[in-house]
Amino acid sequence: MDQDKLSFEEAYKQLTELVKKMESGELPLAASVAAYEQGIKLKAYCEQLLKEAELKIETLKVGTAQ
Repeated sequence: MDQDKLSFEEAYKQLTELVKKMESGELPLAASVAAYEQGIKLKAYCEQLLKEAELKIETLKVGTAQ
């Protein structure tokens, strides 16, 4: 699935599943590295979505304060 089309909840779920797999210690090294790379991308994507939501909330706060 294209990461840019995921909701925050979907991306966060994928991220937590990757972490569980990596913490299990059952992944081979190459798969662990790939999971880590994907996890970094998902983390950044989640942070971006949260920042956008925070900006919307701040904009709404400022708009209602006037």
